[in-house]
Amino acid sequence: MTRSPIIATLAAALMTLSPSGWASHAFYIGKHLTESGGVLVGGTGEEVSSHWLEIVPAADHKPDETLKVGVTEAAAMPGRLIEIPEVRHTYRYLSMSYSDYEGFPAPLTNGGVNEHQVAVRDVWATARKELIDMTPTPQRGVQYSDLARLVLERAKTAREGVELIGDLIAKHGYATYGGNTHLIADPDEAWVVWEFPGGQGLWAAERLGPDDVRVLYPGYIQDFPQDYRNNPDYMGSKNLISFAEQKGWFDPDSGEPFNVFRVYGRQDTQARTGGYKYMSQAELEEATREMAPVSEQDMIERVRDYRISDDEAGYGQVVTLEKGIDPDMVRIWVAPTGSVAAPYVPWWLGVQQVPLSFAQHRYLTRGAGSHFLNPDYALQEASDFAGRRFKQVMYYMCEKPDIYRPMVQDMLRGFEQQSFNDIGWVEDSARTLIKQGKRDRAESLLTFYSTTRANDAMQLGRTLVDGLAAHTRLVSGERRPSGDQINDQGGETVNCLTGADPDQPKNAQ
Repeated sequence: MTRSPIIATLAAALMTLSPSGWASHAFYIGKHLTESGGVLVGGTGEEVSSHWLEIVPAADHKPDETLKVGVTEAAAMPGRLIEIPEVRHTYRYLSMSYSDYEGFPAPLTNGGVNEHQVAVRDVWATARKELIDMTPTPQRGVQYSDLARLVLERAKTAREGVELIGDLIAKHGYATYGGNTHLIADPDEAWVVWEFPGGQGLWAAERLGPDDVRVLYPGYIQDFPQDYRNNPDYMGSKNLISFAEQKGWFDPDSGEPFNVFRVYGRQDTQARTGGYKYMSQAELEEATREMAPVSEQDMIERVRDYRISDDEAGYGQVVTLEKGIDPDMVRIWVAPTGSVAAPYVPWWLGVQQVPLSFAQHRYLTRGAGSHFLNPDYALQEASDFAGRRFKQVMYYMCEKPDIYRPMVQDMLRGFEQQSFNDIGWVEDSARTLIKQGKRDRAESLLTFYSTTRANDAMQLGRTLVDGLAAHTRLVSGERRPSGDQINDQGGETVNCLTGADPDQPKNAQ
């Protein structure tokens, strides 16, 4: 393999990305710090893309079945798709899918939760320039979305998910856009897995326990034992330390600990304070720990924080992981776009069908502007789209954030409180039906309730758009754009910050 002449240019671009560039947030709170006694996981997905909800059923596969993974020539760091063996059985899972990131083949996912209560979050974490420069072209291997999906399909525990990622990279290679992390959690623990570019199969993983809080934006791992292969709290590729020694990036006799971020991470920044919006990972971790014992509603507020959730946040997710839950009863709260302006709706893995308004639409879908609609999707496209509806809410409320943001978010909280008030009877009823051998009726109940709340959310969105439009039009008038470019040209994106100057240090708020 040879290195493309564009890789050096791309590496330079990656190294100079704005700290507020697309990266996604992930939150982990250990079970000793939560109200329920279960692990809490939350996060956003930050891509310029359409996002839609999918509940993927379990499936059986033929012995010789394969699946395509990797990246194509269209990717920012070009590659070629490869085929890897399918497993005989894949698990049911829920995720938000999206259509585009760095030219990777759709549909993509940042993760979600599966029937064994393994939750996955994907978070950007770029590496040092030298690793990006040495990435082969064309690159081959599993990429970040493949790994998230394969963990959901194949892992029964978080540790199994980490081992699966290591095995897939060792057998098939890793295709990248500059480096990535995954947060993989189950009802007992979580792991941060960092996969590196460079074509060397490098990866590292750190365990998070019941008393830990971790926020990834971007993802990071710091001090790492040199005897990690004999330590149950750490995992990594066989060459993790030896390759760093070979390159002169780490001296085992220096007396300094092996710090993964300092050795392999971006060299012009810091692990917990180097890349963020208006709150660093360190500040978010401290603020989250101070909330203990943390409830699901607390986590929703953490993910919704207007210093985090904006136009770049394609959706919000919050899930509690607890032992002894029937697979149909695994519940996750999902906001259809940035939750600063959108309500969370509860979904269970027992839900049998997603309403058309939360399914895939052409809004922000890659290629939509250059192709006519597939007739098979005509009715689905004719339906209102949750992603578009709540983007409208966001764009209105960010016009007058000091007035609109508190008002809208009070209404979102009120809507969500209705759902929290109902959760008890809905889940008690479904569990009773399951115990009576009426699982199909339990699934129908869960489907009916989630669909009803999704439809109610759409009605709330319509009410908000109409009300905000009327207020804007009648009180201050409709502001017209002053420029001639409808797309962002590298400046500040739409957000709902009040009193914040984007040109000042990002932790000023």
